[in-house]
Amino acid sequence: MDFRTEISLNLDFHAHEHVQICYLMRGTCWSGDSGWSLAGKSGRSLIGFINGIIVAKFKVPPFIATLGTMVAVYGANSLYFDMKPNQSQPIGGLRSDFSQIGTGAIGSSSTYSIPYIVIIAIVVAVIVWIVFNKTKLGKYMYAIGGNIHAAVVSGINVNRYLIYIYSIAGALYGLAGVLEAARTGGATNNYGNMYELDAIAACVVGGVSTSGGIGTVPGVLAGVLIFSVINYGLTFIGISPYWQLIIKGVIIVAAVAFDMRKYMSSK
Repeated sequence: MDFRTEISLNLDFHAHEHVQICYLMRGTCWSGDSGWSLAGKSGRSLIGFINGIIVAKFKVPPFIATLGTMVAVYGANSLYFDMKPNQSQPIGGLRSDFSQIGTGAIGSSSTYSIPYIVIIAIVVAVIVWIVFNKTKLGKYMYAIGGNIHAAVVSGINVNRYLIYIYSIAGALYGLAGVLEAARTGGATNNYGNMYELDAIAACVVGGVSTSGGIGTVPGVLAGVLIFSVINYGLTFIGISPYWQLIIKGVIIVAAVAFDMRKYMSSK
C-alpha cells in the first residue's frame, strides 16, 4: 500500500499483487525474455489506473475495488506463472547486472558501503516529500482525505485526482516489485503476500491516520524502520513465523484503535 492512497482515505489492498506481477515480468525479462519488459513497466500503472476508474467513476468503495482487483490480478499472475517455460517453477537465474541493483552497494567495504536499494529509497522518499509538500497534487490528496465533500465543494476535480493517486501508487508498487526481484534474485506468483498488512501497520505506526488527511513522509519512514526492527527482532530471537503473524495482527488492530480514539477525541 502506498500511503498516498491512505492519506486520501482510499485504502488500497492489492499492493502485493502489483509486486507479484512485477516480480514475474521482471523475472522473465531479466532471465532472457525481454519481450515482457514493457508489459511489466506499463502493467503496474495500468492496474492502478483501473482501480482509480472503479473508485472514482463507479463509486465502488476502495476496499471492495482493490480487494476485487487483488484477487483478479493474483489469478492472472498464477496463469502466467503456470505457462511455459515456467510451468509453476520459480523463476531464477536473473542476470547479474539486474541483481546488482538489489544487492550491490556504493563503497569499498561492508562497513562503509551504502546499498543501491537504500539510495533508491531515499531518492523516492525525497520526491514523494516534494510532491506532498510543494505541489498541487499533494495538497489535494490531503484535502480529499480530510473531507472529500468539502474538496468537491471547493472546486477540486476529485475523480481526476483519485485516478492520479491510484496510478502513481501502482507505479510505486511496481518499483517495489522490481527492487525485490533484484534483491532476492528470483520470482514466484506468491511473492509479496501479506505485504499490504505490513504497509498498513508501518503507515499507522508512522502517524498516518486511517481516517484520512493526516500523515507525513518522515513519519512513514519512521514507521517502516520501527516495523522492520520488530520483524527482524522477532526473527532474531527465534519467534515462529506463525506467531509473528499474530503479533503483527495485534499491532495493526492496536495501532488503528489508538488512531480512531485520537480521531474521535479531536472531533
